[in-house]
Amino acid sequence: MILAGVLLVAAAAMAEDTKPVNPPPAPEAKEAAPAASVAPDAKAPGAPPAAPAPTGEAPKAAATPAAGPAKTYTGKVVNAATKAPIEGAPVTLGDKMVRTDQGGNFTIEGTGDKLRVRAVGCNRVDVPLAELGGPNPEISLKSLKVKGLYLSTYGAASPKIRNAALEVLERNNMNALVIDVKGDRGFIPFKVDIPLAEEVGAQKIILNKDYPQFIKNLKDRNIYLIARVVVFKDDPLAAAKPQWAVKTQGGAIFRDRERLRWADAFHKETWNYNIAVAKAAAEVGFDEIQFDYVRLPDNRGVVFPEPSNIANRTKVITGFLEAAYKALIPYNVFVAADVFGYVPWNEGDTGIGQQIVPITKAMDIVSLMVYPSGYHLGIPKYRNPVQHPYEIVYQTQKIAQERTKASPLQFRPWLQAFRDYAFGGGDFTEERMKIQIKAADDSGASGWLFWNAGNKYPTGVFYTGNGDKIKPAPAASPKPAPTPVEAKDAGAQDQGGKSPTEGGTK
Repeated sequence: MILAGVLLVAAAAMAEDTKPVNPPPAPEAKEAAPAASVAPDAKAPGAPPAAPAPTGEAPKAAATPAAGPAKTYTGKVVNAATKAPIEGAPVTLGDKMVRTDQGGNFTIEGTGDKLRVRAVGCNRVDVPLAELGGPNPEISLKSLKVKGLYLSTYGAASPKIRNAALEVLERNNMNALVIDVKGDRGFIPFKVDIPLAEEVGAQKIILNKDYPQFIKNLKDRNIYLIARVVVFKDDPLAAAKPQWAVKTQGGAIFRDRERLRWADAFHKETWNYNIAVAKAAAEVGFDEIQFDYVRLPDNRGVVFPEPSNIANRTKVITGFLEAAYKALIPYNVFVAADVFGYVPWNEGDTGIGQQIVPITKAMDIVSLMVYPSGYHLGIPKYRNPVQHPYEIVYQTQKIAQERTKASPLQFRPWLQAFRDYAFGGGDFTEERMKIQIKAADDSGASGWLFWNAGNKYPTGVFYTGNGDKIKPAPAASPKPAPTPVEAKDAGAQDQGGKSPTEGGTK
């Protein structure tokens, strides 16, 4: 049930963007939604317009359809443990995609050399056509619960910060990392073949010279990798292309509370750029593409090429997600969107173009940002959200499910692992993290993610559940003692060649 009071106040509360970067007095906080364990026979949610089907191995590049006439293939997708049929699983052949019916059955016509299959709450597989066997083969998917931490561009590049995060994953039976591919400042940390990225300065700082190997090293440890793509908050793009920037009513280029410029979602050039970045992430081996800041600025003083009303704002944001989803079909990756935690409570678009029903239909996964600190006015019966983290996470997750009629597995929340900045509520460390995890699990979600802008996570244990775990780091082979000359050179390198990212995160 949606209370009128919440509907009226939630838009104001949403004025804060719930992913703070060293939160200022009025920080932008990214909200997240709860997640839950995956039932073995859980069914995938209803079909978005078109989404890629992740495989168990890191995807290289989009499959190029084989030459020759299109052929028709049939089969059945089932849960590997229970043999229960999986409904709504995307099945891809080349650039064509269909979804399984209630009995897990599919029929697809196209060209290519493999079928690519995935389902929310399960893994993704590539099946060579030559190995299908029989006229109606059975394709099995394993249940997968995604339990992850966020790493910024600099955090992922820093051995110290990255290794600390990996230790947290091992200690807490977790299996996933969310890594910035295009972060809050618009930079892309590895070389991509996108001329516009070079033109606008997004490639000025290349933090990793061999990104494919970096990804492979993580995949070898059984880590599920999510590429975070910050979409319309893009200072380099808006600065280099002012004609595509969000403007104020006076005609100046808009800047947010961090003094950063935004690209205008009403210009399709901004869509194409972000879709190109998402494709680059899929090609390098990520399992999932997660779009963040996929919204309009939360500021009433901005103007757009079209009238700023609910219909137009919703159309442009949902339209981008649908276009991105379709473009990523050949890559077999899951596609997700980060959505404000108040959005499911509002029947409008919260003034930013986000409506829960169309977004859920457009995506594989919706990650509600259910950080208690982001709920400045609370929810009905719970006006101090940091004192009630379980209720905030659980009830937001459930109202999203009720309004969309989608599977609980389609919702995987962002949870709070940073100090409260709104209610004087102190740190969100092990105990409060456990509470949020329980709420997410109780809601039936397909996993959960923890956000900390500085990538500083607790050193204790906050999760002891089972599921896919990362593999231990390979033992380092002992190095031979250096000769005096080698030792001198090594010392000189340490003095003058230290990575600028070693000092910390943005």
